[in-house]
Amino acid sequence: MQDFEFHNPTKIIFGRGKENLIGKVLKEDGIKKVLFVYGQSSIKKTGLYDRVVNSLKENGIEFVEHGGVKPNPVLSHTREGIEKAKKEKVDAILSVGGGSVLDEGKAIAVGAVADKDVWQFFKGEPITDALPNYTILTLAATGSEMNGYAVITNEDTQEKLSISSILIYPKVSIFNPELTFSVSPQYQAYAAVDAIAHTIEWYFTCNVCPNLQNRLVESIVKTVMETTEKILENPYDYNARAEFMWAATLALNGITRTGYGGGVYVNHMIAHSLGALYDLPHGACLSIVIPAWMWWYKDKNPTQFERFAKEIFGLNKKEEGIKALKSWFKKIGAPVSLQDGNIPSSDIDKIANHVYHTTAVLWGLDKVYTVDKIKEILYLALRSNIE
Repeated sequence: MQDFEFHNPTKIIFGRGKENLIGKVLKEDGIKKVLFVYGQSSIKKTGLYDRVVNSLKENGIEFVEHGGVKPNPVLSHTREGIEKAKKEKVDAILSVGGGSVLDEGKAIAVGAVADKDVWQFFKGEPITDALPNYTILTLAATGSEMNGYAVITNEDTQEKLSISSILIYPKVSIFNPELTFSVSPQYQAYAAVDAIAHTIEWYFTCNVCPNLQNRLVESIVKTVMETTEKILENPYDYNARAEFMWAATLALNGITRTGYGGGVYVNHMIAHSLGALYDLPHGACLSIVIPAWMWWYKDKNPTQFERFAKEIFGLNKKEEGIKALKSWFKKIGAPVSLQDGNIPSSDIDKIANHVYHTTAVLWGLDKVYTVDKIKEILYLALRSNIE
């Protein structure tokens, strides 16, 4: 096992009706005014908006609204939120929604106390300060509710990049599995793919691969798969929603990575370009990329791929495990090829160059993932069947 440091400062409040505690939580922390960040209209349709507002008012918390966050949050809207936060002199950010809302809230938290444009932090400028942020989760997938990452798309440059800092971990995140009852089957599928991707990236690329960490990853993957099938059968299965919610959080709160050596997020690197170029949901981009990358990479770490096939699917060969995962993605309704995502083969050169120049160089992966290597992976993603 590799040496490591692990610290997660986020407090989780989990259970039915816990969203009603948000005003009390903020008051106890001395927060007087928040920027209330949310998405399109779903939290108003479900009544969650009213419950949050009532809790804020009952506890004397002022709020400024910043609604309209897109499923792929964009820089222009983030900048608008930063302007509001600065003008209104808010004490904290309250994000109510899925990972996209939480990510934009984190970016606003950074930009609201900075004297430079927030995009500079996505291009590598170190984060030295941020407003505290609080979250109420309505779609479990990204793990943003318990980690220090945020992803934003610059629609002018077609770059989808991330920031990372201990300063943007949510101070408190509230989980009520009932809030995810309204998640559509399509987005449940994308959420499952995203959660699985967060665990298997390091699992497959590690050069130090402790058994404990492998077992944690495999447990999360199995739980995500089992609960997703139950949710698709019965969207109101509280226990399945609850287990899925917690599994998706554990997938990217740092715990699965501890002790691994050599891991990288290469599937996310490619998926971010697909999302930036085609505005596809993140989980859909990942389900297209993952099986192709796995097939391309399988012989570079055969022990882990054979283990995955055996532990997750009860199969013996690494190739069988890859095909089984791809079949499961297809079974739950996620796209598994560029064709499924309506991405033409004529765009492969453009995509490969975008991945390389936008993310591979920035992440230090350009020596392994050259333009030609990325093209090899993308050609494997062209078709539904990989051989």
